[in-house]
Amino acid sequence: MKILFVCLGNICRSPAAEGIFAHKAQQAGLQVEIDSAGTAAYHAGEKADRRMRQTAKSRGYELTSISRPVTNADYESFDYLIAMDNQNYDELREKALTPEQAEKVLRMRDFFSNADYDHVPDPYYGGSKGFDIVIDLLEEGSDNLIKFLKQH
Repeated sequence: MKILFVCLGNICRSPAAEGIFAHKAQQAGLQVEIDSAGTAAYHAGEKADRRMRQTAKSRGYELTSISRPVTNADYESFDYLIAMDNQNYDELREKALTPEQAEKVLRMRDFFSNADYDHVPDPYYGGSKGFDIVIDLLEEGSDNLIKFLKQH
């Protein structure tokens, strides 16, 4: 099983999703290959945002990914592409070359129990609380995504 987490710039939400999901999947004994990417290449080659890395580290997660854009090859090599918000979801589905590739695109919110959020909010321009909210949502979403994968 191969999962790609996707946000806009691949420096906040999707690297956090990658790190959190990797940690939780390992704890659950789930064999899965994980990566993250962005719908835009603004930060290609950069580490995750310092604030996101610090917040994740304070919660026990190590974020080591390097930003990269989504490629056409990702649709073939990954089983699921998980979008952090509706804009990312729509863009990923539009870039899919076949209906089968489009079906691989899911929203992270599909794995939330918390109805207060319909996406993973981008914390880049906000304060530190935004980074904590992202991690809270991704922890819950990761737990529910693991349950989903074990059923499929």
